[in-house]
Amino acid sequence: MSVFDVEIDALTGGPAELAQYKGQAVLLVNVASRCGLTPQYAALERLQQQYAPRGFTVLGVPCNQFMGQEPGTPEEIVTFCSATYGVTFPMTEKTDVNGEGRHALYAGLVGTADAEGHTGDIRWNFEKFLIAPDGTVAARFSPRTEPDAAEVTTAIEAVLPA
Repeated sequence: MSVFDVEIDALTGGPAELAQYKGQAVLLVNVASRCGLTPQYAALERLQQQYAPRGFTVLGVPCNQFMGQEPGTPEEIVTFCSATYGVTFPMTEKTDVNGEGRHALYAGLVGTADAEGHTGDIRWNFEKFLIAPDGTVAARFSPRTEPDAAEVTTAIEAVLPA
């Protein structure tokens, strides 16, 4: 099953309709507003602006499983992200990425290894998965890998649609 076939709601309500991203490259990131890595939102938004015209989107997935660092309501999350970091990329509903309540979206991702060989549970906020236009996982990046790091941008450019 492709990532694009998974059902999940948008942060602001209603289905996120991941099928709309078929044929595009997607950087899927579990995000949080009160984390030491939260400034990565700025680089994620730069990627969105740089690559969106070429068939790319960042998809933020808020998660409150890591020390309660995403406690806000959907409205608070949207306001924080747009006012603080100018975020324009889409976001899903707040989701569990680990444990018994792990969302099906992440169940299909965690088997992918990152550059260090890590598979399994999401380690922290801002772990990144690059999804190819066909819905397969092209790469996984650790939370501390900056979104605009060379290895990330090189991977994005390699999977951008023609």
